Amino acid sequence: MQTELCKALGIDFPIFAFSHCRDVVVEASKAGAFGVLGAVGFTPEQFARELDRLDEAVGDRPYGVDVVIPAHDVPGAEKDPETLRQELFNSIPQEHRQFAKKVLAESGVPELPEGVKHEGEYLLRSTAATARRHVEIALRHPNVKLIANALGAPPPDLVQQIKASGRLVAGLCGDALQAKKHADQGVDIIVAQGSEGGGHTGEIGSMVLWPEVIDLVHPKPVLAAGGIGNGRQIAAAISMGAEGVWTGSLWLTTTESDLTDVQKELLLAARSRDTVRSRSLTGKPCRMLRNKWTEAWDSRESPGTLPLPLQDLVAAEATSRAKAYPQKARDVTINPVGQIVGSLHEIRRTRDVVRTLAEEYLDAVERLNRVTGFE
Repeated sequence: MQTELCKALGIDFPIFAFSHCRDVVVEASKAGAFGVLGAVGFTPEQFARELDRLDEAVGDRPYGVDVVIPAHDVPGAEKDPETLRQELFNSIPQEHRQFAKKVLAESGVPELPEGVKHEGEYLLRSTAATARRHVEIALRHPNVKLIANALGAPPPDLVQQIKASGRLVAGLCGDALQAKKHADQGVDIIVAQGSEGGGHTGEIGSMVLWPEVIDLVHPKPVLAAGGIGNGRQIAAAISMGAEGVWTGSLWLTTTESDLTDVQKELLLAARSRDTVRSRSLTGKPCRMLRNKWTEAWDSRESPGTLPLPLQDLVAAEATSRAKAYPQKARDVTINPVGQIVGSLHEIRRTRDVVRTLAEEYLDAVERLNRVTGFE
């Protein structure tokens, strides 16, 4: 499974394991894959502590960081993150605040205890103001070998800063023309994510998107993403010309995942058809489990979703209350996940998932060799 990208990064398998959980990243990297920590759920101060702990646990293994900078940022992105967060939070229409509270109340989810803030009251996600701080912090950590932007190419000055430090830059995309634009902007690695993937996705399926992107940006390396859940799919991606795969949903039901037990139960019980692309979390199409939260924001009573990052600030109350009251929030818990959720049947250790992916990949290659007469 040693592609050129494996050699460049010093990893055993071309499996990029994206997670918002530090322990998943640690175990994936120690197992020979390449763990990538999502920064969007942390304040800069929290993120600095997470990377310090990650360094202590991962040893000399490399890992990456994923930040979120939209192509079209909000006005005032150059401001201090807290100042900007307060201004944006105060600009949310009252009807959207009340609608979110109504959906939670109708599902029997209690208010947070007095004095406890929800995430939107202290965390600003998905803006350059926060992401630039995340990048600044990541560049202080030698084991960080890759910085990816979940919404495409980072701004040109940030691309130059990251590359000047000796790191690689990756950009996610859901369209071939987007991929070409990212490549022209200096991104080292293109992550082509099909519509099947969890989180922010486009409308094009992986089997169509991957070869389109690979052909268009050649010889730049491409990671295939969206619907990757077993080694056969990895073999298919590499046979198309991908240098590896970017995976995310697969790690949500691992032992090390920090999702609540209720969230893991919902994922294990779900079928592939139970996901939907919804704007109810961030304002951008985001694939997640369909539930009363997604249905409410798509109903006639809904005031309509707000653009990024305002909708994210609205939804932050729901995510915070779900963490505080997981059982009571069962029907409205926000669970970003891809269609591969239908193949998630048990809680497994991260290192075992990595090993199984490698074994399944080799089995698939051996089968193909038998079929083509290259045994």
